[in-house]
Amino acid sequence: MSPRSAQAVVTGIGVVAPNGFGAREYWRAVCARESGIGRITRFDPERYPARLAGEVKGFVVEEHLPSRLIPQTDRMTQLALVGAEHALADAGVDPRDADEFGMGVMTASTCGGFEFGEGQLRNLWSKGGQYVSAYQSFAWFYAVNTGQISIRHGMRGPSGVVVSDHAGGLDALAHARRLIRKGTDLIVSGGVDAAVCPWGWVAQLTTGMLSTEERPDRAYLPFDAAARGYVPGEGGALLIVEDAEAARRRGARRVYGEIGGYGATFDPRPGRGRGPTLRTAIEIALDDAGLSPEEIDVVFADAAAVPELDRVEAAAITEVFGRRAVPVTAPKTMTGRLGSGTAPLDVATALLAMREGLIPPTANVTPDPGYGLDLVTEPRPASLDAALVLARGHGGFNSALVLRSVEWD
Repeated sequence: MSPRSAQAVVTGIGVVAPNGFGAREYWRAVCARESGIGRITRFDPERYPARLAGEVKGFVVEEHLPSRLIPQTDRMTQLALVGAEHALADAGVDPRDADEFGMGVMTASTCGGFEFGEGQLRNLWSKGGQYVSAYQSFAWFYAVNTGQISIRHGMRGPSGVVVSDHAGGLDALAHARRLIRKGTDLIVSGGVDAAVCPWGWVAQLTTGMLSTEERPDRAYLPFDAAARGYVPGEGGALLIVEDAEAARRRGARRVYGEIGGYGATFDPRPGRGRGPTLRTAIEIALDDAGLSPEEIDVVFADAAAVPELDRVEAAAITEVFGRRAVPVTAPKTMTGRLGSGTAPLDVATALLAMREGLIPPTANVTPDPGYGLDLVTEPRPASLDAALVLARGHGGFNSALVLRSVEWD
């Protein structure tokens, strides 16, 4: 099979989200409009202007990972390891039965293991260098999720990490598709972040984009006249991306869909050349998928909840599809924006929506008609054969990913 014609399909989904641990529980919560956003509990937020986050609640790491791994891993990596386990189990894949060089890992990261690093800095300054863990040498690193997943499952094929803020999750999945097209059978891909700690919180506050609203149901309102910024969170999703023929050979029991198209652009500096290029990323992704705008059944929006950014995104969508011409949704209003985990969770949600024939809602939002979007605010039954997922990163990253349904027997 030629590299261009190799079909990259998703056979397994692993979700670790603020409103659901595991794909089944997450999907139930999203359809029921159950939010995981609340006042921060992982540290005292009283001194900070923003005090809400989407936290993965009830996660007891000792119930999921061996004791030897716990002291050498950040919470981000602990969640990622569990998400990978869920995804592999969902796909029916036992790595021990596969070619170790035919499996790889491609993840995204926004900040690395901030909480682990914060703890070691505290030890350094309060106790001395002898109290800094040797694991600090890698536990903070952007590529640590990729490394730990590959080590745990004996995956020695092509692997790596991409760092492009919220857009990174789509970029990682697109690179997974490239690796499949180059001959790798299986890639674990997606993103998980967890920076709900004082150091991570201060870093996020510097963007000036965090919501300071203290009512969870009014804090994160994209495409709403009351929008005042977004709520951060932790978690994300990991997916099993396989070559379709390899998946058939091993007897894969299900396929959620195909990664059909991808486009990425970078905005110029303000005042330099043309304006935001999200529309171009959409057009590239559609062309790569061989689809027209009319063939897209739903758009999962980036949904920054910053009025200026919402206007840019709404303009890109309406310029490509027309005003109110395609359903648009942002279920992340129930989780917060999860760094590099944001877009993979949207991809997982879109694939589940395609399987179930139901567009999940954008909870709590009263759509501002000025944006010209058909924003879905209640669960909406629909036949979904193709979905577009959008993601943008701080500083100008734009990514778009097209998902298509797949006939599987």
